Amino acid sequence: MTKQAITIKKGQQFPLTIKRLGINGEGVGYFKKQVVFVPGALPGEEVVVEATNIHPKYAEAKIKTIRKRSPYRVTPRCPVYEQCGGCQLQHLDYEAQLREKRDIVIQALERHCRLPVETLSIRPTIGMDDPWHYRNKSQFQVGIKKGTVIAGLYGLNSHQLIDISECLIQHPATNRVTNIVKMILQDLRIPIYNERTQTGVVRTIVARVGFHTGDVQLVLITATKDIPRKQLLVDEIKRRLPEVKSIVQNINGRKTSLIFGEETELLEGEEYIQEVLGDLSFELSARAFFQLNPVQTVKLYDEVKKAAALTGTEKVVDAYCGVGTIGLWLAKDAREVRGMDVIPEAIEDAKKNAKKHGFANTMYTTGKAETLLPKWVKEGWEPDVIIVDPPRTGCDSKLLQTILRVQPKTVVYVSCNPSSLARDIDVLSESYHVDYIQPVDMFPHTAHVESVARLVLKIRA
Repeated sequence: MTKQAITIKKGQQFPLTIKRLGINGEGVGYFKKQVVFVPGALPGEEVVVEATNIHPKYAEAKIKTIRKRSPYRVTPRCPVYEQCGGCQLQHLDYEAQLREKRDIVIQALERHCRLPVETLSIRPTIGMDDPWHYRNKSQFQVGIKKGTVIAGLYGLNSHQLIDISECLIQHPATNRVTNIVKMILQDLRIPIYNERTQTGVVRTIVARVGFHTGDVQLVLITATKDIPRKQLLVDEIKRRLPEVKSIVQNINGRKTSLIFGEETELLEGEEYIQEVLGDLSFELSARAFFQLNPVQTVKLYDEVKKAAALTGTEKVVDAYCGVGTIGLWLAKDAREVRGMDVIPEAIEDAKKNAKKHGFANTMYTTGKAETLLPKWVKEGWEPDVIIVDPPRTGCDSKLLQTILRVQPKTVVYVSCNPSSLARDIDVLSESYHVDYIQPVDMFPHTAHVESVARLVLKIRA
C-alpha cells in the first residue's frame, strides 16, 4: 500500500489521539491516516493541535489544548524545560518513561527487522533509583545577555542561548563550577565569544566530575590561544573552586558546531582526573570519551557480563573498544580479551588501563574489527564471544558480514540507537537467534534508550 500524499496544511487545527511516543520522545498520532508528530503530547491523550511543519510523508504540530490528559503526565521540575530541549520527557512519570522506552525498542524492531517481534524476549527497562543529577559532564555555551555572562544550551529549534544555572540532570558539582566560572569571567571582564561577529575569546565551559573521587576538571574552550588576564583567571578559579583539580584550555577558532578543537593546553593542576567504576579506576583527560552516567554504566556493563556468560575459557573480542572499559569489565572471567578501535589514543589508554589493573590476558590494537578478525582467524585465533558497542549509526556492514563468516558462539550487542540495533539484528539473524534484548535507561528524562542484546549462534541441522 503506497502512502497517500500529505493533505494537512500549515496552520490547520485538528483533533488528534496520541497512539505512542516517537523515537525522539514526541507524541505520534494519525489524522486521516497521515502521521503527525507532536512534541510534549503523551500516549492516550486527546489533543487539539496546530500543524507547524509539513513534510512529504508526515506533519509536525504543536498542542493547542489537551482534551484528555494522560494519568502519567506530571509537572516538569526544571524551570526552563519548555525552552531548553535538553530533556524531552520530564513531563512523563518516571516509571511510565521506562515502559515507553521499551516500546521505542519494540517499534524500531517492527520497522527495521523482519523477525516477528511478538516472539522476541524484550525485557522491562532497567531504570535508576534516583533519576536526577546523574550526568558527570556539562558542556555549556557562553554568551552575553543584557551585559551579564550567561551559559547554557541553545533553545529548542532556535539559536537563542538559554541560561541554565541549575540543570537537574547534571551532577551538582558541574552546576556549581559553571556558575562560579561565569561570575569570574564577568568580574575579570574576559571577552566572551560572539558567534555572529566572530569576536571575543571564551566559547564554552566544560565541567566534568569524578562521581567517586569528587575531583573536577574544568575545560575552557576559547576561540583564540591568548586569554586576557589568563593568570588572574586561573588564580581566581583556584581560590573560589578548590575542588577543581585540572584546569585546561582547548582552542577552537573554527566556525563549527564541534565543541572541541585540536589544540589542548594544561593551565593548572593535573592532566587527568580519576573515575571509578566497580573495582576499576580510569584516568580521564580533557578529551577522553567516558560514559556520562557512571551509576547506570555499572548496571549496563553488568548486563554485558551476564549476556557474555563467561566461564574463564572464552576468547573475547571487544570491537569499538574505546579506552577498554567493557573488555576490562570482563577480563577476569575470560581466557583472553582482544580489543580494537580506530582511534590510536584510545588504544594507548586501553593498554595503560589494562596494565594498571594487572591484566596480562588483554591485547589492544589500532584498526578495524572487519580487518583484524579475519587475520586472527587465519592465524588460528577464533573468538567465542564478540562484544560490539558501535556509534549511533550501528555496526559497519563489513563487520556484520565478518561476524557471519567467523561465527562466534555469542554476540553481545550494546546499542545506543534502537533503529540501528534492529537493522543489524536483521542482518545477523541469518545465523543468530536473539536470546533477549535488555533496555537500560542511561539518560532519564530524555528519549535515549540503550540496549544489550544477546545473540546466540543457531545450531546447524
